[in-house]
Amino acid sequence: MARTAIKAGAIEKWFGEGEAKTLALRGVSLETYFGEMVYIVGPSGSGKTTLLSVISGILRPNRGAVEVEGTDIWNLSSDGLAEFRRNKIGFVFQDYHLFPRLTTAENVAVPLILRKTEWGKAIRQAYEYLDHVGLKNRAELPPMKLSGGEQQRVAIARAIISQPDILIMDEPTASLDGDTGRSIVGFVHRELLNENRCIIVVTHDDRIYEFASRILHMEDGRLTGAENIGARPEPALAGNAGAVAVGPRS
Repeated sequence: MARTAIKAGAIEKWFGEGEAKTLALRGVSLETYFGEMVYIVGPSGSGKTTLLSVISGILRPNRGAVEVEGTDIWNLSSDGLAEFRRNKIGFVFQDYHLFPRLTTAENVAVPLILRKTEWGKAIRQAYEYLDHVGLKNRAELPPMKLSGGEQQRVAIARAIISQPDILIMDEPTASLDGDTGRSIVGFVHRELLNENRCIIVVTHDDRIYEFASRILHMEDGRLTGAENIGARPEPALAGNAGAVAVGPRS
């Protein structure tokens, strides 16, 4: 039986008030499981990135609950929430968010430094993770000296150096050509997906759909349907307005 990674119930998020109020999430419910790579797809403005921010502890919902491994994260204290993000979540941002004044290795080491790992040890581990993504020979360069694909791999190395249970990737191929994008997502699927990790990907890129376990479709702040793709666990999509329930394939 697959273990639940994230369980979100009736999530609502809006911005502004009165006539300026904009609904970004409209009662979204979902479950993800360890051992699967879940894609969330849909048009721009459908709420995908907002949903990622809510389930990863970055953006507080106006209503609803998010449980990660059974812990209601939005009932945690500020310190508890920060600790949760440090220890449980690896986030690969669409624009990488690398620090331009740090070397590649120093960028990768940042999560360990935040966990008070000794500097030398953190840098040594950063070299190891850069080696995992094929960039050990670029460790001393600043990000501006790297290609888009190389910066994406640095962001991935930084996201996984703390061995997070949940890896979240926001548009990982948006700035990459087709071959580079498929290579990077293929690497993530092959090397990082296992029974103790759940990977969630927001994407517009149908060229990487083959790596998904499930694809959840989103529109106007709602999950509207789901497809089973791979041979990973295939739990039901939790009920929400307009959603299509998905069970085991026959």
